[in-house]
Amino acid sequence: MQGLSPYLLSILAGWVIAQGLKYVFAVLKSRDLIGNVRQLYLSGNMPSAHTATVVALATVIGLKDGVDSALFALAALFAAIVMYDAMMVRRSSGEQGLALQQLIGELKSKVLLPRAAKGHTPLEVVTGLVIGVIIGIVVFIATK
Repeated sequence: MQGLSPYLLSILAGWVIAQGLKYVFAVLKSRDLIGNVRQLYLSGNMPSAHTATVVALATVIGLKDGVDSALFALAALFAAIVMYDAMMVRRSSGEQGLALQQLIGELKSKVLLPRAAKGHTPLEVVTGLVIGVIIGIVVFIATK
């Protein structure tokens, strides 16, 4: 795999693998192959693809450029913000969206239901983190 940017490869692999696992986990849970195809592009659920992606990138940066580099510090900060946002901000706004949907339904309002984008539970984020570290290590070794 010489010539491929390990940085870009880690981003692509992190996203594709995490989104693919999201589909696999949903199929295992529901036993529905077709109905879960949307898991390939939706946010929320297990694992956090955003987390896996930024952690895979940070891992490759740490391994290639050193954990004492400014670039790694920036990547680690970026990853921490993404993980915090997934668990706290996006999850909170998703719960508010679900509450609004329920309220609109109970009131039989003609207001269009808003989309409620789910955030992530801490377990989903930690799982994305572990997947990201593994992908980062594999990409680093494969592109050495």
